[in-house]
Amino acid sequence: MLVDSHCHLDRLNLDKYENGLEGAIESALARDIHQLLCVGISIDNRKDVVSIAEKFAAVVCSVGVHPLDVKAGLASEDDLVEWSAHPKVVALGESGLDYYYSKDDKDLQQESFSIHLRAAARAQLPVIVHTRDAREDTIALIKEHGSEQHAGVLHCFTENWEMAKKAIDLNYMISISGIVTFKNASELRDVAKQIPLDRLLVETDSPYLAPVPYRGRPNEPQYVREVAEYVAELKGISFEELAQITTRNFYQLFPQAEAFNSEAKVL
Repeated sequence: MLVDSHCHLDRLNLDKYENGLEGAIESALARDIHQLLCVGISIDNRKDVVSIAEKFAAVVCSVGVHPLDVKAGLASEDDLVEWSAHPKVVALGESGLDYYYSKDDKDLQQESFSIHLRAAARAQLPVIVHTRDAREDTIALIKEHGSEQHAGVLHCFTENWEMAKKAIDLNYMISISGIVTFKNASELRDVAKQIPLDRLLVETDSPYLAPVPYRGRPNEPQYVREVAEYVAELKGISFEELAQITTRNFYQLFPQAEAFNSEAKVL
């Protein structure tokens, strides 16, 4: 049993499936991927991700504003807390900081991230964090505004071990995507080897970043199996053990999700 801890189902390329999104989800289920976390990125797509989670039993969701979407509008603390009341909303985000693609709105990104961290503490939910080229500010804002009890995950991690260790010390998990399979990702592979098993998640971030051997094609949730198989080899354990550990970690971080997956009860 496996979980895709981060995907964007509202953005998948569904050309290969006659029955659209249902086909993509069925393909994941057929490969023993029993739950998918569909992640919100803006005020505009909040209703879409919630609607998908309502329609499909295997899907839970998050709501929030991505750092590259902050110019289109910020959510308030009260907004986020209100949206999080939906039973299938299991996290806030994805929020965070991205100085790689956008440096001219640092202040706005930091304001939005701080709002998400405070709202998560109020809602008692974890935060899904996007961080790129903003190591010091990301950790500083987590320390200032976050809740260690209701921490979160640094998703699609591509930074160094020093940052990963600081986040882990703040009770965060680290999620590895298909990037780890890329030829030029040797530093990330070294980081993945060092992440404690009880702090590790796997994800696709689909439709982006398809793992080898699908690199260059649209990504989808079923390919989280390739990510997990690769990480298991890096860690020197079986795929089955890696799948069980990361699934257990998922439900520890997102406990509300467990209610929507009876398979989880056997772990």
